[in-house]
Amino acid sequence: MNLLFIHQNFPGQFKHLAPALAKVGHRVVALTMQKVKDTQWQGVELVPYAVTQGSTPGAHPWVVDFETKIIRAEGAFRACLTLKEQGFTPDAIIAHPGWGESLFLKEVWPEAKLGIFCEFFYLAEGADTGFDPEFPVEDVAGNNCRLRLKNLNNYMHFDVADAAIAPTAWQASTFPKPFRSKITVVHDGIDTDAIQPNPQVQLKLRRDGSDEPLTLTRADEVITFVNRNLEPMRGCHIFLRALPELLKNRPKAQVIIVGGDGVSYGAKPTIEKNGASSWKEVFLNEVRGQLSDADWARVHFVGQVPYTNFVSLLQLSTVHVYWTYPFVLSWSLIEAMSAGAAIVASDTAPLREVIQHGETGLLVDFFSVKGLVEQVCTLLDDPDQRARLGAAARATAVSGYDLNQVCLPKQLAWVEALTK
Repeated sequence: MNLLFIHQNFPGQFKHLAPALAKVGHRVVALTMQKVKDTQWQGVELVPYAVTQGSTPGAHPWVVDFETKIIRAEGAFRACLTLKEQGFTPDAIIAHPGWGESLFLKEVWPEAKLGIFCEFFYLAEGADTGFDPEFPVEDVAGNNCRLRLKNLNNYMHFDVADAAIAPTAWQASTFPKPFRSKITVVHDGIDTDAIQPNPQVQLKLRRDGSDEPLTLTRADEVITFVNRNLEPMRGCHIFLRALPELLKNRPKAQVIIVGGDGVSYGAKPTIEKNGASSWKEVFLNEVRGQLSDADWARVHFVGQVPYTNFVSLLQLSTVHVYWTYPFVLSWSLIEAMSAGAAIVASDTAPLREVIQHGETGLLVDFFSVKGLVEQVCTLLDDPDQRARLGAAARATAVSGYDLNQVCLPKQLAWVEALTK
């Protein structure tokens, strides 16, 4: 078969599926907005596309998002016309539609089947919007109008998509019922062979003011927290506010925080937030005065780390904390489970699908700083419970989310069904 993948930052969610299809003999082409040095990647032919204009200055703020998607959709459309002229005709197109690229591709190849990745449908209620009262939505009615327009891209894809795939049942449930019947739930998959418990793991951290690194092992008490970027959407404000009490109660604990200073999903802090340029700075300004210098020295912000170091960090973790609004579930949560970590997580809808309270982890009200501290300390005092929860979490990751034995075979079957 001829298969075309579309993702502005390819491979994204298709990093395992596209090479697997190429490996079994299909011709796989990927359209990406990224500049590429090589035209081949793991058997996949890479085709970059570009846009010819930016958003219109002064456009109505409710339509800026949609105009951006149309601009990208046209760029992808023009690139695919060139592919067609070169003789390429896909049997199926598999796309992440979130940036609009796949909107007009059936105009190029009307007979091709289109399968889309359903990551999230924007909701005025029941998801991230309006969830956190600390950051209230301004102009609620107007914002609801904006969200309806933000979903135009989704609705237009519903008209042309033949099938869809979503990584979790909760994410699939955000989509409207008429389209939901087309969605197959299959997670992206985690390599549980590559990420497994390692009692001998060691990690060295650089320390400010010292030439000697801090070497940590499983014998140390390590609390870990991971975001792509540290922002309220992923609960950084709750965790950072928990630090003073956590460090006071656990005088030997080391806290390792992974994440950049930007934003992945939410808005940047406003200038009124103490003049801080990042959410991390906003909340550290709030709690730093409650931390002694000695306690502060036990908090390690490591930024965004290489993947091998990230895996070691999860293997090292005594207790791993994962917090999120009702939103897309992070790969890092399943990776922590695969590493056998004892997990304390927010009691929000995406987590309830994966974590069974008291069985595979502990769930805490998202807004309860006190509850977070109490549950982390409970686990730190109870090695037997940590071992039980960690083993059960790994078993869940292996049985339900393993890349090679569970998820990738289901994804391949989904592609096969798409082309029939």
